[in-house]
Amino acid sequence: MRFFWTFFWTFLLVQMLTYVICAMIGAAFDFKLAFILSVITTVFIFVISTIIPNEPTAKDGLH
Repeated sequence: MRFFWTFFWTFLLVQMLTYVICAMIGAAFDFKLAFILSVITTVFIFVISTIIPNEPTAKDGLH
């Protein structure tokens, strides 16, 4: 379920961002490009979340 919601919100935010950027530069909005960017961003989010550790490092005494 977390995959679905992550993709859902990433899809919406990337679509909005693409629309705003296209409007600012005067280009036509491309739904396919925004969809591909949202898939790439979702994969990137999951890769980063697997790389980052969940626990804090145990470096006591190095203050």
